[in-house]
Amino acid sequence: MADIEITKNYRADKKVDVTCRECKRSTKHLILSDVCLKGCENIAPYGDFIWYDEHQIVQCQGCETISFRKTHNNSEDLTHFIDIYPNPEDGRDAIDYDHLLPSNLQLIYNETIKSINFGQAVLTGMGIRAIVETVCKDINANKDKNANRKDLCEKINDLATQGVLTKKDADILHKLRILGNEAAHEVKPHNNATLTLALDVIDHLLKGVYILPLLLSSSDRS
Repeated sequence: MADIEITKNYRADKKVDVTCRECKRSTKHLILSDVCLKGCENIAPYGDFIWYDEHQIVQCQGCETISFRKTHNNSEDLTHFIDIYPNPEDGRDAIDYDHLLPSNLQLIYNETIKSINFGQAVLTGMGIRAIVETVCKDINANKDKNANRKDLCEKINDLATQGVLTKKDADILHKLRILGNEAAHEVKPHNNATLTLALDVIDHLLKGVYILPLLLSSSDRS
């Protein structure tokens, strides 16, 4: 039988960073009210399992929108889980002209957009890595016959060496690669603000590598 301790308004009037669905970015939110639950259960022969949940009503200090925030952590998992309701990423649209992307890339990209809209943080992270992998594989395949033998880190570095990516862009892709690795291998969910920023970078990458060149080419022919 678990022992549960309940604390009310322990963090009320404090501020936390939350992705606001109206401001479309991470902003300071004031905790209007909260209920904290701490549980402890002895699981023989492994010892005590301790978990801690927070349920909070929070208000954006910019637009004053009110949301519900739930956090969870426990003694067995280093990951700190955070959920926001309503999902601030619900309704994210794909980039314009996404039909110009290669079919396999368009499929992965659209499924990743659906994942973040449904609040599936782990799947979103895995999708981001798959997008980066597909873009690097696609570009390198046309330039390097040994590209398929290289890991993603090498493929990103090759693109920077070839001048396809700037060093800054390559550094960003490495961060997205690591984010995706954590999702795929460690089942680590990242927060909404991190995933939103990552997808903003992905959108910029896809526009620059695929969409804008095709639109410019079509314009020149006309």
